[in-house]
Parts: sequence; structure tokens; C-alpha cells
Amino acid sequence: MQRCLQLARKGEGYTRPNPMVGAVVVYRERIIGEGYHKQFGGAHAEVNAIKAVNDRSLLADSTLYVSLEPCSHHGKTPPCSELIIANRIPRVVVAIKDPNPAVSGRGIAMLRENGIEVIQGVLENEAYELNRAFFVNQQYHRPYVILKWAQSKDGYIDHSRSSLQEKKPALISNRLTHTLVHRIRTQVQGILVGTNTALMDNPQLTVRKWYGQNPIRIVIDRENKLPSTATLFDGQVPTILFNAFERTDVFLCESVKQIQIDFSGDTNKQILQSLYQEGIFSLLVEGGAQLLSSFIEKNMWDEAYVEKSTTMLQSGTKAPEIQGEEISIKNYLGATQFHLKCPISRNFL
Repeated sequence: MQRCLQLARKGEGYTRPNPMVGAVVVYRERIIGEGYHKQFGGAHAEVNAIKAVNDRSLLADSTLYVSLEPCSHHGKTPPCSELIIANRIPRVVVAIKDPNPAVSGRGIAMLRENGIEVIQGVLENEAYELNRAFFVNQQYHRPYVILKWAQSKDGYIDHSRSSLQEKKPALISNRLTHTLVHRIRTQVQGILVGTNTALMDNPQLTVRKWYGQNPIRIVIDRENKLPSTATLFDGQVPTILFNAFERTDVFLCESVKQIQIDFSGDTNKQILQSLYQEGIFSLLVEGGAQLLSSFIEKNMWDEAYVEKSTTMLQSGTKAPEIQGEEISIKNYLGATQFHLKCPISRNFL
């Protein structure tokens, strides 16, 4: 099962919104086939693992290990449970049950009804953590929220400034940690910034330092202050604009979608509800401080990556304050990255 989880992670950034899944076929304590779900819409892990077996006659005396319950419904691909049954595999070991209501328990039931021995719960916690975002989507019908920021040793995320022309953003991240941020971007479907960040930094919000797909860019601009020259409106990547009233500028191309929300209400909640309806199931919130703090204060977050640099700024915009379970602490050149998680025991929508 450890090998299943290793294989599953190879699909990171490509299977969304589907889960990452790995599968291994074992014959007499020897792996004879393995596979993983490579990309959304493609063959599932079980299919790839079974196809990798050279001598199909061995399947009748083999055990299939899979990190998530085999599907039992027709989606973009045929049910994996039917394939397992058709190949007469006698034993299946499952790490965790699929939370999808269309699948949950049905795949296991189908296998058992056809005389297949099913063992479940092997490395269940590890399998849950691997697809934590997928479980949140299925159980709470909301995007999985990740917060990210870098702060100086003395607790600031930027200089005090009023525009990009006045002063460039403070350089807190180094080349390595900046690259790691781009890796995180490949793991989510959407990336969100507030008005001030968009105005003062004119960010691209794309993946340039890691191999992977660009997330959908999302910006909050209540009063439509962003200029037509903003990089977010360059048409290179689909962008969602949250505002109070529709913008009628002719420059807005087809790649920019406007969504109006009520700014007198809970804007965070409205944004997350709208994004889920748009099919965005994972969200990275990159700034600024006010936007990040609003998610923290409302307990609307699931993970956070906080980089603490050795750089000193002396003054500026204070970094948000956050508390959560420390999952990992990694030291890089001149920086330490804290990976935090918030207990998922509620649906904050």
C-alpha cells in the first residue's frame, strides 16, 4: 500500500478534480503490475496496473492493492470494479472508502457480491491525507482552501507602499522558496488575490518556475479599480473577477468572467460558494494581508504555507497571525517554511 501511495502522488496536479490513486498487483509476494491515475479523464489506476501485467493468467491468483475504493459507476471511464471482476482477481486490499456518494461503499459491495475478498483500512490515514482536498470537496461541497505568504524575520510581508510605481515589493522569498511556491500553484485549480495586491504588484499568478498547469486566476475588485493594462486581464489564463457591479469595458476578453457579489455580506463565503459552482475545488490564497487575515479570522482555511525569512524589514505591512497543527518545518537557504493544517471537522459554508 505504501507503493500505491507513492504511485498515486505521481499524478499530483493532473488528476484534479479527481483524486490521486495508485494501484499494485501482487502475485506470490511479487509485484507484477502497477499503475496510477495519470490525468483527469484518463484511465484509472486499477486499469493501468492490470494492463501492466504481462501474464494475465496470474491475475486469478493475485491480490490487487489500491489506495482508494474502486469505482462502480460509469463516468469518463468504465467502472473499475467490473474490470476487476472480469479479470477474476480474487483479493482486493483498499486503503480507504471513496467519499463520493455515487461510489462510496458500492465498489466494495460489488466486489464482495461477486465472491472477491476485500480488505479495507490499510494505511487509511495516509490515504486520507493524500487526498485531503478531494474528501473536503465530496463531504462539504466547497473548495479546499490553502493560504500562503512569506514574511520577514521581524514579522512583515511587505514595505509600506501605495503603488507599484512608488516602490517594488519587498524581496522576502529566495529563488528556491519562490520556485516551491510555483509548485504549490500547480496543485490547485484557482489562485486568489485582493484588490490592493493586484494594484500594487500587478502579478501574473502563473506557473513559470515549475512544470504544470496554470491555475485559474481570481481577483477581488469591488469598485473595478484595476486598469485595463493589468496583467490579470492579458487573456493568457482564464480569470475570474469578483466585483460589486459589472464592468463594461470593452477590453475584457472572453477569458475574463465577472461575478457580482454582495460586499455588505460575508464576501469570503460568497466567493467560495461561487468558485465551487464554477468547478474550482481547490484554492490558493496568496494575498494580501487583509484578505489572508479574513480567511484566518473566519476559520475558513484548511492548509497554510508560511515562509519565515532571515530578512529584516523594520517596518511595513504586518504579517497575518495564524495557529494550526504543524505538519512539517523545512529549512531552506535563509528561510524556514512552516506547513500548517486546520482540523477539518466542520463545513464553514
